[in-house]
Amino acid sequence: MPHHRLALCGKDFINWFERYTKRTLKEFRMFSHKDKILVAVSGGKDSLALWYLLCKLGYRADALHINLGIGEYSEKSLQKSRDLSLRLKAELFVVDLSKELAGIPELQEKTVREACSICGLVKRYNFNKFAREKGYSVVATGHNLDDETSSLLSNVLNWNLKYLGRKSPVLEEEKGFVKKVKPFCKFTEKETALYALLNGIDFIEEECPFSKDASTVFYKELLNRIEEKFPGTKLRFYLEYIRKILPKFNQTDTTDLKKCKICGEPSPTDVCSFCRLKEITVR
Repeated sequence: MPHHRLALCGKDFINWFERYTKRTLKEFRMFSHKDKILVAVSGGKDSLALWYLLCKLGYRADALHINLGIGEYSEKSLQKSRDLSLRLKAELFVVDLSKELAGIPELQEKTVREACSICGLVKRYNFNKFAREKGYSVVATGHNLDDETSSLLSNVLNWNLKYLGRKSPVLEEEKGFVKKVKPFCKFTEKETALYALLNGIDFIEEECPFSKDASTVFYKELLNRIEEKFPGTKLRFYLEYIRKILPKFNQTDTTDLKKCKICGEPSPTDVCSFCRLKEITVR
């Protein structure tokens, strides 16, 4: 790992990975052993590795999986999540989007939104709603350094101040939103994959069929090319943003939030985006 100036064997890598995670949890005050944590699991390496590690560290961590209705890909993802649930003897909850609304393929046909945009919307809505209703104090996601830096680069290039102000590893609880944290924000995609493999975690390796043309994939490739030539660029880009730029934003600027008149979830408008999507699908 040239960006850390480290070379480790498998056993030492696991120990290093877990110590580094503990430091990240402490540095950003993400949660304590008193918290009831809901892990957002997709069936992929990052989220399953996070669930496994939090349980190993003794946290009260259950998981929620959203079946997106993307054919065989979604069925495999759900099975991987169930397999780890049995191994950890931890609770896995499942929301079937096809029964609640419609699968991602059907939703894409009925709206002008891209599949990735719809996916992000339904996930954010369901994770927050479920956590709030079931009494979870924290929602933990498996976003890694590659996810965070690619998103950060995109928002910087477009000077999207709204999203730049919320690119934090911790979003505190506020006005109907449950606290959200990203414990793996300093790990590269390769590092989380290696941790999962070394611990025998079976995860889905296929990429989502709808992610092939996603802009984040392009930005990840660009950053990887820069990282190869200048090791440490991604980590420095992310950490320096958090230290120097993020404090300049007002992260709690949600004064215009109100309750959706249909479902009661927080929304900047009278009807939230999820309920508007629901209205379109039932027409």
